[in-house]
Amino acid sequence: MHHVARMRNAIQPYAWGSATAFTELFGIPNPTREPQAEIWMGAHPKAPSRVEIDTGWEPLDRLIAQQPEAILGRRSAADFGPCLPFLFKVLAAAEPLSIQAHPDAALAAEGFARENRLGLAPDAPERNYRDPRHKPECLCALTPFWALCGFNRPGDILGLLERLCPDALRGEIAAFASAPDSGGLRRLFAGLIALDDERRRAVVAEALARAERADDERMDWVARLGRSYPDDIGVLAPALMNVVRLEPGQALFLAAGVPHSYLHGTGVEIMANSDNVVRGGLTPKHVDIPELLRVLRFDPAVPEPVPTRRVGRCETRYLTPAAEFALSALRLAPGDVFLGADRVGAEVLLCVDGSARVAEDGPEGRTLDIAPGESVLVPNGAPAYRLTGQGLLCKAGLPGDER
Repeated sequence: MHHVARMRNAIQPYAWGSATAFTELFGIPNPTREPQAEIWMGAHPKAPSRVEIDTGWEPLDRLIAQQPEAILGRRSAADFGPCLPFLFKVLAAAEPLSIQAHPDAALAAEGFARENRLGLAPDAPERNYRDPRHKPECLCALTPFWALCGFNRPGDILGLLERLCPDALRGEIAAFASAPDSGGLRRLFAGLIALDDERRRAVVAEALARAERADDERMDWVARLGRSYPDDIGVLAPALMNVVRLEPGQALFLAAGVPHSYLHGTGVEIMANSDNVVRGGLTPKHVDIPELLRVLRFDPAVPEPVPTRRVGRCETRYLTPAAEFALSALRLAPGDVFLGADRVGAEVLLCVDGSARVAEDGPEGRTLDIAPGESVLVPNGAPAYRLTGQGLLCKAGLPGDER
């Protein structure tokens, strides 16, 4: 495969998705008004993109298996094997996602092997590890985007819990106040998610009653979570974790062990090609408390937007430590030309706004026009290309020397 090619991408209808976001952004019809949560661009076996070639539309994972070096490039195939090392998505959250964390590489390999030995089916709902890989990820906002990310500072956690649950959690608050460090935070968190039903209901009821009477954003998120999950201890998450608002163009990087939950908004997301998620709340899905405590990092930290670097006139690169992916925003004005000549693997170009033309160099080069919501695959073996038009595109690929 040696030319740029159009992609058809699956839309995942998860219950937390938006019924309107993809229609408003990309003009994708949704006459049934069902939730549309994620557009997947990649070769994940759960929902591989289909790619247009001379003989028709073929699943990308099958094409890669047939032509790994032509599509991925020699370096990518050697480093990551015959699979696309990243999964690229558009995510639209109308309701909060589960509180979750991703394992590091060692825990992923060990957990996958352990669950295989136990005989768990690959799609078993009680599985935490569906593959042996880690899952660093980066979320870049397309609209204002709210998330929970990482544990809050101990002093702030104490103050917020005293506002929300001074009676129902009197003992837990006192114990944490006597040891407000990472060990104390671990004991506090472990105790909260293991509360018996009667105590959990009492804690949640007191928190929601007090949050409804407050008038700040953090308390508002406690109340909103309570309306969606009225019996879930995860409603306390805005007290335990950092509440983050991203403006369009800002990005958040999530390393292994960092607890997080996407609350509301639309963004592009890129991650290592893994489906390993260990959940801790705000979900009807499987929650494995012992495994979550193994995965989580209990070091409080204030999350910062991913640093960026301007490259040339059109490109802004998001500088993450991930080896499996790189993300850039390409903003084109009339007369601009972006040159795609220095690839180190396959790329995916997604048009977010406006329109663009991808033109390969050379006498046999192909030209494709792409509109909002459309994407193209640029195999490693394709010629250099020129990108023109007016609008915003996102480019997913592998990092070069700038990482």
